[in-house]
Amino acid sequence: MEARHVIILGSGPAGYTAAIYTARAGLKPLVFAGPQRGGQLMWTTEVENFPGFPEGVMGPELMDRMRKQAERFGAEIVDTQVASVNLSSHPFVVSAGEDAYESQALIIATGASARWLGVLGEEQYKGKGVSACATCDGFFFRGKDVVIVGGGDAALEEATFLTKFATHVTILVRGEALRASKPLQERARGNEKITFLYYTQVEEVLGDGVKVTGVKIKNSQTQEISELSVGGLFVSIGHQPNTGMFEGQLELTKGFIVRKPDTSLTSVPGVFVAGDVADWNYQQAITAAGLGCMAAMDCEEWLASQE
Repeated sequence: MEARHVIILGSGPAGYTAAIYTARAGLKPLVFAGPQRGGQLMWTTEVENFPGFPEGVMGPELMDRMRKQAERFGAEIVDTQVASVNLSSHPFVVSAGEDAYESQALIIATGASARWLGVLGEEQYKGKGVSACATCDGFFFRGKDVVIVGGGDAALEEATFLTKFATHVTILVRGEALRASKPLQERARGNEKITFLYYTQVEEVLGDGVKVTGVKIKNSQTQEISELSVGGLFVSIGHQPNTGMFEGQLELTKGFIVRKPDTSLTSVPGVFVAGDVADWNYQQAITAAGLGCMAAMDCEEWLASQE
């Protein structure tokens, strides 16, 4: 069984930043990129709110640069998905395929996955008009009509944000009422660029092969099928933190890993956490990267204390 100082799970901004810092500290981290190399930014087109890129940068390019930077300092990155992690004893054991690894420390940066609708055309047009992040992509829908699916706080916040760019925003609500807080509802209802369609669900995402051109919707009361001509579809039905393999091993809340205040420490000594897997509030690339830095520095300090 191969032994390591530190293993990092995840290859988004948090994982790659942790890899850069631990590699520069001489810890020779092993990074498991996971099922989606580069994380959620691989679905994002142009990123304009990450510092240092005044002209913007494509999401996949940003992640490729982070990966190369980590590898430059000696991080070993493998495009493999971890099957299981055993935190009940120390060193920790990480299993991937037929191989197993021992590690003195573990940094978890497995991120969170947007919940998608699972309808026809959605996968085809991700990054081409289908998005799960209005804050990331809203600017690119300037002058277009868009729809957003969801009825909670996040959906209404994103709908209001989108009115800065889009000509009109239609909120599709599956049931008869919104779940969002009253102040958010009042603000959205008072915005002349926002309309609501209740008892409505998306049946299919329509496009011309290059970009989204509309959505096919269904009224669950009348069973009527109709089409809306729009330039974009935003899905805001929540995120699912990728914490399945840590249930029963780490303290979780709302499915997210709990970190001790102002640190990256988890409920198990030697296990650190960074990024969206522990962040149910901000979920931005820059905050994930910052938490990755914290996790690496906390990890380095903890390993030194063990010696």
